[in-house]
Amino acid sequence: MVSDGDRVRIPNGSGSGVYRVLTFRGRSGERTVTLNGSRYRGQVEVRSSRGVLTVVNVVGLESYLPSVVGAEMGRRGRNETAALRAQAVASRTYALKNRGKFASLGIDVMASVSDQVYGGLETEYAGTVEAVRATRGEVLTYGGELISAFFHSTCGYSTAAPDEAFQTTSEIPYLRPVSDQNGDGYYCDISPNFRWTVAWTQAELQRILEETLPATLGIDRSDAAGVRALRAYRTGRSGRVIELRIGVAAGEIPVTGPNIRSVLRTPDGRALGSTAVQFSTSGGSGRGGGGEGITFLASGAGWGHGVGMCQWGTVGRARAGQSYREILGHYFSGTRIERFH
Repeated sequence: MVSDGDRVRIPNGSGSGVYRVLTFRGRSGERTVTLNGSRYRGQVEVRSSRGVLTVVNVVGLESYLPSVVGAEMGRRGRNETAALRAQAVASRTYALKNRGKFASLGIDVMASVSDQVYGGLETEYAGTVEAVRATRGEVLTYGGELISAFFHSTCGYSTAAPDEAFQTTSEIPYLRPVSDQNGDGYYCDISPNFRWTVAWTQAELQRILEETLPATLGIDRSDAAGVRALRAYRTGRSGRVIELRIGVAAGEIPVTGPNIRSVLRTPDGRALGSTAVQFSTSGGSGRGGGGEGITFLASGAGWGHGVGMCQWGTVGRARAGQSYREILGHYFSGTRIERFH
């Protein structure tokens, strides 16, 4: 199967030919399609546009959600049912709010962290099916409109304001920073990424910045030479870094909040865990301000952009006996749960 302009071509064998859309359905009596070893509800379509093949799972919303809830939240116990239900309402709201987001590709949302993770039948189970059924049709609204129901893995201590994480200056009342404190701890302190540290040698950080700064900010590779310091220059309302200053031989390079995680990749190539981070250095003589022999350290809290619902926080709150309505009301202040028609 190959792309042929705006057509899909099967060069030889059974079904050979050229198609505008190639559709796969389950055999008679079956309601699932198997693709690359994974099973999906609905049908699968293969389309071609400008020489690129796009594989689309066409599935009803309520059949799509159990997989998303499972992929996003993992397997949860009976005392964590409220967390699954909270995710079901947030994910339903997100999917409806973003209908037609990629209309040029003929799809609504991506099946990855860029939208919502989706894995077909492999990631749904009895608990996620129950969560979707128990909240069937329920969505979050503010002022009578569907909200932007952002969520992330772990807030670390507080959620973030949108302008700390995204390229926006708009304030959204229901997405203001809220604390995740629970007595002397935090509801999300059960997360494996509640606290973390990344260390770079000077050579590692230099190599990374020479790749990420040109790709992210469009600056010349040579301008990133001689890295010597990382400095949190400005912080936002939740305490996250909204402007990083990178000291290099030629001076300082400013990097704003939405780009920080992409620029400061870890030595194994992953984006920085969050922008709730503090920077320090250890070792090295620093002779001549070149940073030779220095180890650069990033000590962080939480995981993800930090806006909206903290997923590990929902698990902690569910374990503490909070209902999914209470959980959603905390993370999305002033919103209502209504049934979508």
